[in-house]
Amino acid sequence: MKMSKLFVQTLRDFPQDAEAMSHKLLVRAGYIKKLTNGIYSYLPLMKRVISKIEQIAREELDKAGAQELSMPFVQPAELWQKSGRWQVYGKELLRMKDRHDVELCLGPTHEEVITSIVDGILNSYKQLPINLYQFQLKFRDEIRPRFGLLRGREFIMKDGYSFHTSQESLDEEYKNMWNAYKRIFDRCGLETKPVQSDSGAIGGKVSHEFMVLTETQTGEDDVFYCKNCDYSANSNHSTSILNEIETTTNFIEEKIVDTPNVKTIKDLAEFLNINENNILKSVFYIVDSKPVMVMIRGDKEVEETKLLNAVGGLEIRKATEDETSEYTGSKAGFLSFIGLEDKIKIIFDLSAKGMKNFVIGANEVDKHIVGYNFKSTPEFVDVSLVKAGELCPNCHKPLFITRGIEVGNIFQLGTKYSKPMNATYTDENGENKPFIMGCYGIGITRTAAAAIEKHHDDFGIIWPLAIAPYHCIVVPVNIQEEEQKKVAFEIYEKLQKEGVEVVIDDRDDRAGVKFKDADLIGFPYRITVGKTIKDGLVEFKTRQTGEMVTITPDEAVQKIAEEVKKLKVN
Repeated sequence: MKMSKLFVQTLRDFPQDAEAMSHKLLVRAGYIKKLTNGIYSYLPLMKRVISKIEQIAREELDKAGAQELSMPFVQPAELWQKSGRWQVYGKELLRMKDRHDVELCLGPTHEEVITSIVDGILNSYKQLPINLYQFQLKFRDEIRPRFGLLRGREFIMKDGYSFHTSQESLDEEYKNMWNAYKRIFDRCGLETKPVQSDSGAIGGKVSHEFMVLTETQTGEDDVFYCKNCDYSANSNHSTSILNEIETTTNFIEEKIVDTPNVKTIKDLAEFLNINENNILKSVFYIVDSKPVMVMIRGDKEVEETKLLNAVGGLEIRKATEDETSEYTGSKAGFLSFIGLEDKIKIIFDLSAKGMKNFVIGANEVDKHIVGYNFKSTPEFVDVSLVKAGELCPNCHKPLFITRGIEVGNIFQLGTKYSKPMNATYTDENGENKPFIMGCYGIGITRTAAAAIEKHHDDFGIIWPLAIAPYHCIVVPVNIQEEEQKKVAFEIYEKLQKEGVEVVIDDRDDRAGVKFKDADLIGFPYRITVGKTIKDGLVEFKTRQTGEMVTITPDEAVQKIAEEVKKLKVN
């Protein structure tokens, strides 16, 4: 491909609305163009990256025994109503009606569709297990799309589904897909860490996310992990063993004390000269339009996904001051569950278990109760966010925290969809049984963005060779200089014959402009034909390391050809 013909426009500055480095670089380097909020056009460079990630996934999935198909993007409401998700999925599901007044949606996922396809085709246990997958456009109407391709509204996913007759068979395929996913991401040049996760709107009891650990704020989730064992989980699924409470309170007698203008836990602890973990604080939420109060130890925070799961909710937000006053008759900072048990839903976090002689709100402004003890033992539920330094639930060593970007996920769905949709097969005894299902997703566009978050520098993108849009760029310093032009095109043609995907920068531009574009776009290798060609030498640059050496044109061609050949050996 000639650079003069390549459909790309690089920009001098980053887009003003971009936060994530992948978003900034993809726009500036001419990979994507914004159409509207959270929706992007994939330009030729990006399309090549996407196709390569898809092909790597396709090869590994086919090798693992899965079969590719394609399902409709537009889905009838009838299927979602049958599964029970039409009523509960939330506003991320974009709903519409066609000219016949039939309700439809744009598919954010395809559990209902694949279940309806398999039902009636796979009738016997003899046809199972089976694993089917697709590459498909998805749409989720995110309330706050951000980070470009990391959290857009429209995106490309690989989603796959397996069907089984037993839990043992599902466990086996789950492990099979786990290993296939590791190979896929390894080939894409991404080190991933599988972590325990929440199943979210997909459902199922067992699920793992494949995370690219970034240690930057662009990472979507906190990942807690143990250096002593293999425990790892994202923030909405992580658990810990809490350090022992350091009791500093001398309040043995229960009584109400004045705490004027003391509203925060920190201020209250200082005012009473106690540790924050001797306070049982109240956090007031509205979940699906209903009030929920969480009682949690003062040094802990609520993990809202855990809370949603605990109450079976879909949407959550903090209560406003007016709502707090309406439901409790008091104000935030002085609340407790006392006297409200029959009026609103109360959740006691596991961190409150074992607390004695603690401090709690009195439901009266400027007053707290000290020396309080539970009158009866409540039911405790884990709805708290783990903190670094708390102890691993497996080996009791300290947990560490980093940031991660989810690029893949696997779920054990069980019969969540097959039962309500009455999708069954006939077993060995002639009885109808619901399919036991698994679900396996890869965010194709997210994987590309995650690769940039992990591999970039101040000059631009550093693509892993396997998913780079082109392997190499040949840059004649002065296209008007006949010998430079001649040798550059000879190298270009030799690389093409070797199966190397190559661009030649034939533009009549300054060398500095060409070099900046090459680094910005992220070509893994650059061959520069300049004045040294008079001595039979060219400059060879490796983008990943920044190393530059002077070698002969044939050595440069051979060097790249050998690296590209390694990619084809699976």
